[in-house]
Amino acid sequence: MTHSPSAIRALLAEHGLEASRALGQNFMADANTVRKIVRLAGVGPGSRVVEVGAGLGSLTLGLLDVGAQVTAIEVDRHVMPVLRSVVEPRGAIVVEADALQLDWVALLGAPDPARPWVLVANLPYNIAATLVLLLLETAPALERMLVLVQLEVGERLAAGPGTKAYGIPSVKLRWWADATLVAKVPPTVFIPPPRVASALVDIRRHPPIAPEAERAAVFELVDAGFNQRRKMLRRSLVAKIGPGDLDLAGIRPEARAEELSVEDWRRLAAVVG
Repeated sequence: MTHSPSAIRALLAEHGLEASRALGQNFMADANTVRKIVRLAGVGPGSRVVEVGAGLGSLTLGLLDVGAQVTAIEVDRHVMPVLRSVVEPRGAIVVEADALQLDWVALLGAPDPARPWVLVANLPYNIAATLVLLLLETAPALERMLVLVQLEVGERLAAGPGTKAYGIPSVKLRWWADATLVAKVPPTVFIPPPRVASALVDIRRHPPIAPEAERAAVFELVDAGFNQRRKMLRRSLVAKIGPGDLDLAGIRPEARAEELSVEDWRRLAAVVG
């Protein structure tokens, strides 16, 4: 059973702890939300789950309750003794590490279709989008992710071309995966409550849309195009494309960055060479 609000407050008081703003900590304190996350993650007995930002172990306990094999990652050395005392007796593996610096291949191994890894996590808001893209790039053993992030970030990750939220993370994520915003989560389920709503985003890996050798050129154009997203591409990319390149790629000269799919960006990169 996951921690109740009173249990979280008691643990914090007992160990002289408080949530770290610098680490983006908001501890999950609602059993119904934990059960919903576990259900939407589709994990059960024997599922290999990695959790980033395990904190005091609220979500970890929910995952353990359904029989998942959990590896919990936590960077905060101050909460580490509490986390270990709560989840290690239940069989979780606890790793003290910065998820942005971790060797994910060493931790998770090679992809195994018979036993895929799933990331299920209440991600620290300040690293969420960066970490999702990093994991898609460097942790091929992760087949799926269900991440709880700031609502605005969730909308960006799941956005499609032509929408207000569509931007650099939206395009880059689709190189490796599809993302769907599956639920909104109110601030009241956390201690302390954040100032913004949160969202659960379901991310499913697919084969990369093109060989790895093409990615750097595509992402370079994406970064440049969105750097001046209000401008038409013929102006925002003037230093990178030649006359007629947009036409050759099948893109309107009046188009702006938020109108292009990742396939459009790939065609443009191929033309630019």
